[in-house]
Amino acid sequence: MMTEPTRIPPRDDRGTQPAPWRRPRVVLWTAAGAATLGFLIALEIVARGYGFSGPITEQSREVIFAPESGPLLYGGLALTMVVLTWRQRLIALGIAAGVDVAFFLVRWALDADMNFGNGALWVVLGVAVLGVTRRTGQERLLLLKGTGLGLLLVAGHKTGDTWLLITSKTRATVLDAYVAAADHALADPSWLVGRFLNATAPVSTGLLHVVYGQLPLAAALVGLYQLRRVAVKRRFPAHHLVRTFLVIGLFGPAIYMIFPVVGPVFAYGTDGGAWATANLWPDVLPPVTDPQPIPFDGITPRNCMPSLHTAWAVTLFIHSRDGSRAMRWAGTFWLVGTLTATLGFGYHYGADLLAGVVFALTIETAMRCSAHGWDRAGVRVVALGTAVFAAQLASYRWLPTEMAARPWLYGPLLLLVTGAVVYAYVRTARTARAAREREPKPGVPGQRPAPAEPAEPAKAVGTTGAAPTGTDDSQDPDATDAEPELV
Repeated sequence: MMTEPTRIPPRDDRGTQPAPWRRPRVVLWTAAGAATLGFLIALEIVARGYGFSGPITEQSREVIFAPESGPLLYGGLALTMVVLTWRQRLIALGIAAGVDVAFFLVRWALDADMNFGNGALWVVLGVAVLGVTRRTGQERLLLLKGTGLGLLLVAGHKTGDTWLLITSKTRATVLDAYVAAADHALADPSWLVGRFLNATAPVSTGLLHVVYGQLPLAAALVGLYQLRRVAVKRRFPAHHLVRTFLVIGLFGPAIYMIFPVVGPVFAYGTDGGAWATANLWPDVLPPVTDPQPIPFDGITPRNCMPSLHTAWAVTLFIHSRDGSRAMRWAGTFWLVGTLTATLGFGYHYGADLLAGVVFALTIETAMRCSAHGWDRAGVRVVALGTAVFAAQLASYRWLPTEMAARPWLYGPLLLLVTGAVVYAYVRTARTARAAREREPKPGVPGQRPAPAEPAEPAKAVGTTGAAPTGTDDSQDPDATDAEPELV
């Protein structure tokens, strides 16, 4: 009797059977991409309603017209090139430079605005075209992920600029008086550090301006370090710095709409001009009175609560811990320098910084759990961070005078609840990292799992009854990341 031949599941272009969890991940990526596109379209529509272009228009025009920031576009290209080989990277850089030279000559001849970066954007888009037309399977997905990463870096910057414009147009009053009153519980750190920088200028201010302004560059270097093996392994690590950076930049400005604050240098200093309540910062502390919303101009962004520079610096510090000694020191330096600059330049209050720390650790935990799997400890940290962040905003808004009247109580309490989130994050991250390090490394595809008995010397791969051996991840694109998680 003839029997029907056994049907063998289709294999991907690397010769391995598709993992059962691939389809859900593809669906998740598709849903995330659709949600991001919908958000950008909605932001574009809102921006158009207020008379200026949104992130989609701003990024699209840079294909031809002079870009706003050439280094930003080349940063996006650098992130995209992590999926390319060294030979392909040299070709990509050569094409980007050639396109920029051609644009430079044309603009010089037409006496148009001069800038560079168009070539980088062209190459990023070219990688996407190459992936769609000339690659299949895992290779196509890898190139599209690299393109998406590079474009998201640029889109995140454009989105942030649009958000800030919207906050200045939609929030006619600011809540600086409330935060300034609550900041008395923390001994008014912005006024203290501001006076210190004035006394040590220009050395201190010159250094801190570089640290504050080049935080994206420092983050890009750490991110590129984490992604340096993507071209070899042909897959991205489960979690890396860029993911958290982008999510912080996406959700942070939404809080600006809820709690609009411009900062002491604007509300109480010379930078606020006629809209400032008085010229007090940093020499004279603001009086503790019944706070009221302050009318402010339609230009200055309401971008203080929480401090996203603090959130990004905390994230940079976390992800630099598993780098070299020089990287760990650089991460610490950038964290301390950023905190000092945000206070000393009058851009933030101390209360903003505490909220930024809690916000960063909550987002980082959620992103780590989304990559490695949710557990009870991770859920508890996210719930704790969310509750503490909400409590901070509520206390700044409705209890500022009580906080200023009892600094001996509310100051330590604010530091205590923030420290509780820090402790919970560190403990959970270390436990999760130790658990992952105890997990056996994935074996060669097609081999049987090792028996739960005392291990015997492994035989050569391919012999009958051979025990599985640890191999490099690059052989299996579906294997989990064997590198230790950054905590």
